[in-house]
Amino acid sequence: MGDTIGQDETLLEISTDKVDSEIPAPAGGILLEILFPPNTTVAVGEVIARIGTEGEQAGEKGEVKAKGRSDEKSPAKAPAPAPALAPATARLAVAATPRPAPAPATGPSPTRFYSPLVRSIAKERGLSAALLDGIPGTGRHGRLTKKDLLAYLEGGAAELQERTAVPVAKPEGATIPAGERLVDEVMPLSRQRRRIAEHMRKSLDTAAHVYALTECDMSAAVAFRDQRRAAFEEREGLRLTFTPLIALAVIKAIRDFPMMNALIDGEQVIKRRHIGLGLAVALPDDNLIVPVVHRAEELNFLGLVRQLADLAERARAGRLQPAEASGSTFTITNPGVFGTLIGLPIINQPNVGILAVGAIKKRPVVWERDGVDSIVIRSIMMMTLGHDHRLIDGAYGSRFLERISHYLETTNYDELL
Repeated sequence: MGDTIGQDETLLEISTDKVDSEIPAPAGGILLEILFPPNTTVAVGEVIARIGTEGEQAGEKGEVKAKGRSDEKSPAKAPAPAPALAPATARLAVAATPRPAPAPATGPSPTRFYSPLVRSIAKERGLSAALLDGIPGTGRHGRLTKKDLLAYLEGGAAELQERTAVPVAKPEGATIPAGERLVDEVMPLSRQRRRIAEHMRKSLDTAAHVYALTECDMSAAVAFRDQRRAAFEEREGLRLTFTPLIALAVIKAIRDFPMMNALIDGEQVIKRRHIGLGLAVALPDDNLIVPVVHRAEELNFLGLVRQLADLAERARAGRLQPAEASGSTFTITNPGVFGTLIGLPIINQPNVGILAVGAIKKRPVVWERDGVDSIVIRSIMMMTLGHDHRLIDGAYGSRFLERISHYLETTNYDELL
């Protein structure tokens, strides 16, 4: 406390099971008082710190008083409350460490400021303070950001942590240099990975998972994408991908099968009016996040393209707001972008269904036209629907999956633009 805070300078970070967000100071001044220790769960709307001017001090019960005049109260300035989350609490990581004067971007600096998130990553990876001081930062006044640290770690610096060397016997015919040792790397499970694991385990313990698979002829969608891609990207400044085409088919199918948009709440079933379409996005650190297109049924094709592109870009850059990663009613995951043909995804609670789409591959198929069979080459995509058998029976889920395939195969895509 007693540190100088600039307006819009990062004051704290909130951490949820989905995102870590930096919260800027609403005004400049002196950090007079921190009311909660780091890594404390605090109710939304609580005052967590007080900012004043030079010469003021924090009085009893948190009031900010002018020095030497204890009978007059000065208005306290508090940072903006954290965004409301699905549960009514947010995990706040407050920078309780004294904030020094700005340090240069490089070179050892024992007084350099590090945010709670950076300190947490450093602790998980076993990084020393001296090593952190030597990593260049791109934040304000050379501050080391999460992005800087992750970029450095991805660079493969071998000196990041000490490892136990385990001698390995030299296999016959091998050419391992004398004295060289192979080592096992031991690292803690990251906070985000732990929360993903808890969420997935909870889903398996909650939902009765059942899967249905089908093939979908994506030849019309592929032809549309190939023919319109260049002009679309030039006009809109966005890539034309298959994701919004699949999302549009899912939205149409949910309208036909509204129970796929429901949730189970104790002994009640809630049929939700609006569609919160979740799209799983792979992050640069190999974790996963599910941004949500809220009220997706109100968007046309171009609206879906723009919103999906924006959410995916900000998700990979770590700039999502907590509300943008919660509230899904149905989820799509696309392992096909990595070449996978079939996926069996775990349902994203509290959804009752999740769709996995595989890679689109050209395959020879039997095509019947006017009673005559022929072998043709078509672009085929496998789709898997995981659904919660507590609410969705196999017949309902299978018909829903086939309806998605129907819309993908029969939509006149030229009418979308």
